Amino acid sequence: MQRKAISIGSVELAEPILTASGTAGYGAEFDSYFPLKDIGAVVTKSIAHFEWPGNPAPRLHPTTSGMLNAVGLQGGGVASFIERDLPLLQKSGAKIVVSIWGHSIDDYSQAAKMLAEVGDQVAAVEVNLSCPNLSGNHAMFSHDAELSAQVIESCLIADLPLWAKLSPNTSLLVDVARAVHSAGAQAVTLVNTAIGMAIDTDTGLPVLGNVRGGLSGSALHPIAVRCIYEVRAALPQIKILGAGGVMSGETAAEMMLAGADAVQVGTATFADPRAPIKILRQLHKWASAHSISDWSQVTSASHRGGLKTLND
Repeated sequence: MQRKAISIGSVELAEPILTASGTAGYGAEFDSYFPLKDIGAVVTKSIAHFEWPGNPAPRLHPTTSGMLNAVGLQGGGVASFIERDLPLLQKSGAKIVVSIWGHSIDDYSQAAKMLAEVGDQVAAVEVNLSCPNLSGNHAMFSHDAELSAQVIESCLIADLPLWAKLSPNTSLLVDVARAVHSAGAQAVTLVNTAIGMAIDTDTGLPVLGNVRGGLSGSALHPIAVRCIYEVRAALPQIKILGAGGVMSGETAAEMMLAGADAVQVGTATFADPRAPIKILRQLHKWASAHSISDWSQVTSASHRGGLKTLND
């Protein structure tokens, strides 16, 4: 069954499954595993207006139900992306969402300004606010509602739809979501990784070169669902992209029931690069089994009395 497209502000997605930033490279790498045009969109890894080397190794560590990563946003920068990676994504036919980051408000603004030059090739910009803020005692932007709003305002220069990617590592999540929405973000992506660490019991030392890393995968999923539910309850009209431990069609559906309009798949691709298309097919099968003809019937259903209301 062909279901209606999903509106994320001014962006229309033909399907509710996207790739998540940071786990699929710049995206075109996956086109040999499945047609990227068959999913909602490809979200690139986060890039700054400058080249960045990332964190010292080791950078990845498996956990019982997920993984820790401390890659540190390594990348060649926006100019390199535009020259080398964007043409490949364009060739794949994917809908392209570019993730940006920075150490300062001006860093974000410069990245957005550079992307404005190729705005006709980009559907939206996901503003990764879960980055260290060098002007704010190294705290994350997304832990400060006012700073997060200022970043979004600075990125409006691109004249492209903005999605704000937020952190679960704060009790101010709803306040930050409200602030970025008021500042001009058309949607929020919930959530980035949770901060964690692991220690080698033979050496007694942290296993990651950066000591701490981001916890993703199945272990993150219940936290992400809770965050989505709370933001949706507080802000009924905001558009939400769910992310965090989506490993199957059912876990994608769970995020949508909590309040997500669409869902991003990340860590699952490490085990299976075809995970996004497989999860999309599973989600469609789940929807058919529940007599769902429109994705809006799923989004936020847990706030409307559950799925039973579909057949009332």
